[in-house]
Amino acid sequence: MRIAPLSLLISVSLLASSAFAQDTATVTGIESEISKKQAEYDNSTLILEKHLKEESQLQKQLELLRARSAELDKEKNQALDAMNEMYRRLIDDPTLDISNAQTRYQKAVVDHKQNKDDISMQLAAIASHRKDIEQIRVAKHTQLNTLESLKEQLATARVERLRNEFTREGTLEVNHTINCKRTETLAACEQRGQQMGLQKATKRFVDQIFANLTEERLVEPKRNLAGAQVKILSSHVVNSAFSGQGNYNVNLSVTMRGDVNSSRLCSLLNLDNRFCADYGSPLAGNYQPNYTTTYSDSQLTFSDSQDNSQVVSVSRMSEQPVSDYSVKKPVRVEPLPDLKKSKMVELTLRSNVYDDEVFIDGVSFGSTKLTTSLPGGFHDIEIRKRGYKSYKARLDLRKAQTINAKLVKEPEPIVAAVVATEQPTAAPVASIVNKTNTASIVVIPAGTFKMGDINGNGLANERPVVEKTIANSFAMQSKEVSVGEYEQFVANTGYKTEAEKNRGCAYYLNGEPVWEATLNWRNPGFEQDSDFPAVCLTYNDAKAYADWLSGQTGQLFRLPNEVEWEYAARAGKETEYPWGNEIGKNLANCGWCGSEWSNKSAAPTGSFSPNAFGLYDTVGNVWEWTNKKPGQSDVTVRGGAWNFAPSLARVSTRLILAPDFRANYIGFRLVRER
Repeated sequence: MRIAPLSLLISVSLLASSAFAQDTATVTGIESEISKKQAEYDNSTLILEKHLKEESQLQKQLELLRARSAELDKEKNQALDAMNEMYRRLIDDPTLDISNAQTRYQKAVVDHKQNKDDISMQLAAIASHRKDIEQIRVAKHTQLNTLESLKEQLATARVERLRNEFTREGTLEVNHTINCKRTETLAACEQRGQQMGLQKATKRFVDQIFANLTEERLVEPKRNLAGAQVKILSSHVVNSAFSGQGNYNVNLSVTMRGDVNSSRLCSLLNLDNRFCADYGSPLAGNYQPNYTTTYSDSQLTFSDSQDNSQVVSVSRMSEQPVSDYSVKKPVRVEPLPDLKKSKMVELTLRSNVYDDEVFIDGVSFGSTKLTTSLPGGFHDIEIRKRGYKSYKARLDLRKAQTINAKLVKEPEPIVAAVVATEQPTAAPVASIVNKTNTASIVVIPAGTFKMGDINGNGLANERPVVEKTIANSFAMQSKEVSVGEYEQFVANTGYKTEAEKNRGCAYYLNGEPVWEATLNWRNPGFEQDSDFPAVCLTYNDAKAYADWLSGQTGQLFRLPNEVEWEYAARAGKETEYPWGNEIGKNLANCGWCGSEWSNKSAAPTGSFSPNAFGLYDTVGNVWEWTNKKPGQSDVTVRGGAWNFAPSLARVSTRLILAPDFRANYIGFRLVRER
């Protein structure tokens, strides 16, 4: 039940709207842009569907023309035979009229030629239509990536707005009356009354913060998870008095600032925790408040039988969560100057890795470097990071301490030649070694899996979900083909890529693909070494490498088909990513994924942990070409890239491109057949 009267709620709401107009304007502006881009994307989808239908009609007309071509060719041959027969008869009978035969043959020749011209025109129309379709698809991919990046920005803006709303400052006046106990002195009664007044003020202040959150309806049901706290900046007694009936009345003016466990903001907003990865430690002491205001008080009744023995220092945040501000368990707040001092102890945690996560007594406190205050006594400390062994310690905290934790990286799979198993668990790893090429491969076991948008977060072309079976095991390169490996192929064959022969390669500029004639696999527009994935390669460039490698090794290498690629990338999982349904932070190289390469360039192959089959970079880094079916005009790329949003790096995401498209965010890996 709301404590403040309606007039108070309205005045606070108006003030909050004014003070946080910039935050709200930012969120609103991004939402408006998302709506605009969504409309553009939906319109492009309709245009693409129209063009695809028109292309289908053109293809049907072409089939009819080709079928008619056979009929006309047959008619032309029959007319020629008939005319030749008439010529032979004309030798014996010069008076014979052969004009009908001549006319028939002339018409057959004209009709046949016209049909050939119609077929040529139809092919030209289809080719022109294909170019339009390719352009629309590339534009759609751009719009989709822009749309998803805006959603990333929106999530960040919502988190920042909520954090600012929780950390506002204000002054509250409260009035509180208690009955003095017969066994306590007047001084003790006065002290107890003032402390209970402070408890009342902090509870009222927290209530007002929650009441004025922009997304209050979403956050309020999870209020007990917020970790909301109050820091009392100052307090003074406006007036106080004892009555003849043994009552003590005090009027307090309390200036407070809110705070929240920022690492929990994402849970409150139903967002991926990576948007809160930069938070986790309490606000610095020099934080500047957004506004100050004075609230009026309304009478409340509090129990007089509360235990007020525990208090906190005015320089510390209260450690009491919002859900515990109740009459049964008092809030621990800063007493007036004559009350006892607290026994909170400062703890600082550091580690040797980036983007770890700290747990104290099982509760996440964000990442290091972290400084917080805890009650004196025993605490369980754990620092985690994917790919590393967790640091664990039980600490008896009696004085300020600093812990420098060292996390040790877990060992990677051992490379060894083994025989394929039929279980989709630990993936065996093998090696191909010859005088020109060395590429590690892993054996992918046979099995059955669900292919497509299992979790309902995907695009239309990821549905419906279908069950697929891989009948036989196969081998796949554990990493994307590198610059060094592709250079061996070029040095051995003198091959020229399509980017080097014509138009160069595409790259993203201000969210749009731009062609640059000087870009190719040697110079993709960012600095690279030999262990970076080879990019700016077309489907045919990838196939040429596969054919060469097959000849060099005596084994058949080719691009994986879509079923093989997704089966291998899932590695027995039904989640969006190998580690779960959230992209996390610094677990892969994709746009806004928190790696040092995100939105800058590709990363060296194998820079992140492999999946359960031992495959690296199936999430992000560069899109990977898959094999197309015979007669299929388009090709699908999978896996996401360093400059595409995390939502497009899911295991089931599909982008359809023309075979001759190339960009500095598209590469490939190969499978080796049995």
